[in-house]
Parts: sequence; structure tokens; C-alpha cells
Amino acid sequence: MMKTSTHKEGHAVSPAELEAQAWHWLRLLTSGDAKALDARRFRRWVQASPAHQAAYGAVKLRWDAIQAPARELQRRKPEAALPRKRAPGIPPRGRRAFLGAAVTAAAAAGVAVVYPPLGLWPALADWDADDHTRAGEQRTLVLAASVSVTLNTRTSVRRQMAGGETVGLDLISGEAAIDLNGAGRAFTVAAGAGNSLAESGQFEVRNLDGRVCVTCIDGTVRVEHPAGSRTLKSGQQAVYDAKALSGVGNVNPADASAWRKGLLVFNQTRLSDALDEINRYRPGRVVLINDSVRNKPVSGRFVIASLDVALWQLQEAFGLDARALPGGLLVLS
Repeated sequence: MMKTSTHKEGHAVSPAELEAQAWHWLRLLTSGDAKALDARRFRRWVQASPAHQAAYGAVKLRWDAIQAPARELQRRKPEAALPRKRAPGIPPRGRRAFLGAAVTAAAAAGVAVVYPPLGLWPALADWDADDHTRAGEQRTLVLAASVSVTLNTRTSVRRQMAGGETVGLDLISGEAAIDLNGAGRAFTVAAGAGNSLAESGQFEVRNLDGRVCVTCIDGTVRVEHPAGSRTLKSGQQAVYDAKALSGVGNVNPADASAWRKGLLVFNQTRLSDALDEINRYRPGRVVLINDSVRNKPVSGRFVIASLDVALWQLQEAFGLDARALPGGLLVLS
């Protein structure tokens, strides 16, 4: 006989109902609309009973089943991989199973909300964001008559308010371009351990994995950090993390902001880094398991709207085989 679990209200819940509830939470978590309250409710659901935890533990086996083929790819025969002359496509089916397994793996480890696997849903810090974008999405916010902000893919921000007006942003994660028309009031972007301030012109701030990059496209921007400060002019850039602030470097403003025109520009970029950047713009995940080409340089301009074509070009250029797995997982070997 199939056992049932019990809600705190005393209602019996079958394993099938538990699975249905898990899918309900998964749809919410991957919708991009989840808030801090949803995070707390989800955590309570996971911890409601041993049956809830066991349901997640059982599905973790599916996650392990997905990982195993990737580890074995290098020992497979060449014909097991996709033909190199074919642009890599992502199977439309199987995404739900993949995501469910990912939630399972993280929840069983006790980090389902705080550390989402492969960035498949927002981290806890993102859930109280005022504005956010999904993979491949860009959005422009008009915050005042003198301020507009364009959010790049997978970006979350909170608005800094004073006197009913937006005077700055907290860039929780992702990348934002700020356009100021010179109204005379400084606009601040807080990211990580530092702040970037400007009164006019255009600058961009990128906050990924604890590393923040500030680029001045036009005008002047001041970067303030516990380790010091930097004043950037057009075509200059500074990078910082929690402990250190770099010097001022020179960049091509057009290349730095190419994403606003729908392009990714690589200039002698390591292949592994180029794939990491591509992963930010597309659902699923591209995984490179061929270490011999990981540090090979990539140069070129790729259209964000056609990243499967870009992946095919990289596959051809470096002689890679590709294998598509459920959930948008593409393994290059």
C-alpha cells in the first residue's frame, strides 16, 4: 500500500500529490516572479516532513543520471555524439525533468533556495529585487526624466529611493547600463563592496560571481571602494571584488556595450570564458569537457538572438563534438 505524508493541518498527502506540489513550486521558482515571501514558504514546504525530503531525495537520482552521461562522453565512440556539421539544437522535451532533478539535488543538500544549481532560478538575494530579467531578456527602465537604465540578461536590481524618487540602484547580480542626461544630480549604482557615481553621460556596471566591472562609455564616473577610489573617463574601466580595486584600464566602448545592440564581441577571449558568457544569454547550459581547447582564444562577433549558430561555429572551429542532454544541457567534447 502506498504511504501518505501529512500536512501540519492534518490532511493526508500522497506521494503523487507531493510531486505535484513540487512542480508547482518549480514553476514559480523558474518564472522569475518569485519573491522573498515565496522563498520562505518554499523552505517551509521542503522542511514540512521527512516525506517531503524523501520525495526530493528520490528525484536526486535523476539528477545523478543526467550527470553520469556527461562524465562518460569522452569514452564514447565518435558516432555517439552529434554530427559536427549540424548546428546543435536543444530538445524541447525533458526540460521539466531536468529542472525537477536540479531542485531535488539542491534541496536534499539543504541549499535549494540559497544556491540554485546552474543558475536555473534566482538566488535568495534576488527574490526581493524590484526589477529583473530572465535569460536572453533585456529591459529598459525609465527611472526619471534624466535617468534610464537598461538591464541585460539575468539581471536583478533594487531601487534606491529618496523623497519618492529613484536616486540609485543596488545591482544584485547581472549587468546594467545607465544613461544620464545631465540633470545635475548624482546617480549611484551599488554593486558588491563598491559604489559607482555619475551626474551625466553613460556607464555600465557588471556584477557576476563577486567580481564587479565598471566601464565608462561617455562622460565621467567615480568608483568608490574600501580599498580606494578611481575616476573613469570615456573608454576606461575598473574592476573590484570584496577586497581589492584594480587600476584604470582602457577598453573599446563600442565592444563593451555591444550587448545593447544584440551582439557578443570576443577579442582573444578564452573559449571557456566565451562559453560562460554565452551561457548567460540562453536557457540550459553548455558544458565544455575537452580541456585541450579550454584556453584557446576566441575572436568574433556573435548575434545574441542566434546563439545556437554561434555554438555550431565554435564547434566547427575547435573540432568539438556536441551531445544534447535533457534540460538544455549541451556537452562539448
